[in-house]
Amino acid sequence: MKPATLDPAYRIEEIRAQFPILRELVHGKPLIYFDNAATSQKPRRVIKAVSAYYATINANVHRGVHTLSNLATEAQEAAREAVRRHINAKHAHEVVFTAGTTASLNLAAGSLAPLLLKQGDEVLISAMEHHANIVPWQLACERHGAVLKVIPVTEDGTWDLAQVPFSARTRILAISHVSNTMGTINPVKDLVAAARKRGITTVVDGAQAIPHLLVDVQDLGCDLYAFSGHKMYAPTGIGVLYGREELLERMPPWQGGGEMIDRVTFERTTYAKLPFKFEAGTPHIAGIIGLGEAVRWMKDHHLEAMAAHEHALLVYATKELLSIEGLRIIGTAKEKVGVISFLIDGVHHYDLGTLLDQQGIAVRTGHHCTQPLMDRFGISGTTRASFAPFNTIDEVDAMIAATKKAVKMLRG
Repeated sequence: MKPATLDPAYRIEEIRAQFPILRELVHGKPLIYFDNAATSQKPRRVIKAVSAYYATINANVHRGVHTLSNLATEAQEAAREAVRRHINAKHAHEVVFTAGTTASLNLAAGSLAPLLLKQGDEVLISAMEHHANIVPWQLACERHGAVLKVIPVTEDGTWDLAQVPFSARTRILAISHVSNTMGTINPVKDLVAAARKRGITTVVDGAQAIPHLLVDVQDLGCDLYAFSGHKMYAPTGIGVLYGREELLERMPPWQGGGEMIDRVTFERTTYAKLPFKFEAGTPHIAGIIGLGEAVRWMKDHHLEAMAAHEHALLVYATKELLSIEGLRIIGTAKEKVGVISFLIDGVHHYDLGTLLDQQGIAVRTGHHCTQPLMDRFGISGTTRASFAPFNTIDEVDAMIAATKKAVKMLRG
């Protein structure tokens, strides 16, 4: 039997023991979870942190003088500081809590558009973007008479940097750090630097980067950086929009309500200081606390070591999958995170995903909210396997065996 990990120093069983869901059975078989790019599983300490908030300090934040409110506020703001350190933001007030990456990108588009766009201006995205980094910019362009431009994607699933359509009218560059469909790690720092030389505001979708890469927003040089908690071992319904202080100060509020105000009269409203100007209403306090605990968990278990383990799984799984006749991988960039999207001749991805599920293996099938990318490759969708620190070589072998079995059944 192969070892569970390719690195004997990596404590795979210790990691696995921290994820209660891995004890579950699916169709009578032990769960093999390879859908981490859609949402990550949660370690026990994150689950406990969320439960402890509701059990011991449940109260609204920033609005009360009583003890529970103060404790909840302290826990939330400690999480904000943990996130600040994790992404190396300069100030904690540059960390804005949202409902997730989609909400963060909608905030970015909704607030930047009236500030920066006018008739004939351009917003530049890439052909590999998630719908959440396409549709908000389309809506913004429609409202302000701007034009959406697209960076092409090459056959190996990378940006075609020779055809980046910068122009004198480009006002915003909105790009993904890592492709959710192909796992491609994009040269974001270089493109951000090129944009900033032209005075272009830069927005980065970091949803798929944050679980795998050490993200340093100051080193990247971007103006805004968006990500979700649920991709990085935290609860669903919580996300972050990092923004440079100077830009956030200029951006108008995206939503109105309680907490984001300084003074309200019927004639005029003034707004709260950062980050609260962008945090209308009662926040997802439990989710924020869970996000803070997830960040601490990632630090305690060394993100670099976990990423190296995932990369080893990626290399091994890629080699084994390519041994299957008629299998094609979509996205073959040299720099990737642990994500593999593939097609098999004569096999529909939905059918394959269903048969893998019958064998206890969770993968993602479909277009992965990247329909323009699917159109680029002339396909309707793929089967996607995405790895996490708790996945093992034996699980990859089980997926390969189950795929071969499914292909045999489906091809007759």
